[in-house]
Amino acid sequence: MATLLRQLAHLTWLETKIFVREPLGVFGSVAVPVLLFLVVGRIAGGSADAAATAPEASGGSPRGDLAFLQTDLPLFAAILITLSAVLSLVTIIAIYREGGILRRLRATPVRPPTILLAHVLVKLAFTAATLALLVLAGRRFYPVGVDAPLLSFTLALVIATWSLLSIGFVIAGIVPTARFAQPLGALILYPMIPLSGLFTPIDTLPPALEALARLLPLTYAVSLLRGIWTGETWWAHAGDVVALGVVFALATAVASRVFRWE
Repeated sequence: MATLLRQLAHLTWLETKIFVREPLGVFGSVAVPVLLFLVVGRIAGGSADAAATAPEASGGSPRGDLAFLQTDLPLFAAILITLSAVLSLVTIIAIYREGGILRRLRATPVRPPTILLAHVLVKLAFTAATLALLVLAGRRFYPVGVDAPLLSFTLALVIATWSLLSIGFVIAGIVPTARFAQPLGALILYPMIPLSGLFTPIDTLPPALEALARLLPLTYAVSLLRGIWTGETWWAHAGDVVALGVVFALATAVASRVFRWE
């Protein structure tokens, strides 16, 4: 066990250094969600201020804009962090396979699950770090008056990311080349956002789309994150955690079948 932990720690540190040396990967996974959060927050904050000072002239809704700033925007940024981590994983695995790195790693004494777990830990670590940057940037540039349970929210984000990363391994297993990794991943993941309940309640969707939304893992990730962010108990979202666990188990089983090392 000690040897396994040492191997995992060494691989995780190695993958972290490799990831940091790729500026575009770090920018897309870390900087983009934070920058988007700040830009949209500035725009929405300005709209809320204008509507509050002259609601009749502007026709704005300060209460609606404030709700967007306090709940929807942080959730949207958190979902972007998660999806960026998944796309980064898909891309890196595809590059490693095409370059023969996965094949060489598999030939080492390190067990294959340890190799893949190291990638997951790196993505989870950068997910937590990006969330920390987002919180610090939000407090510095435009405080939105939210006293959210950040520790619980971080744990919820890690659970959601862990679950969705398993889907990343499925995508990485079926993607033909590294060239198509990110476009295919984006094509699968990003269409989930409008159906996840992030901006539109699921029960207001047409019946067919509502049924589809209930099958999407992002729906349960959004429900969990929104509930924890607004102060609801974990017990109230036990079903979301179970659903994400089921997604993880099913996707891991599929990935073990379709994942290719070369």
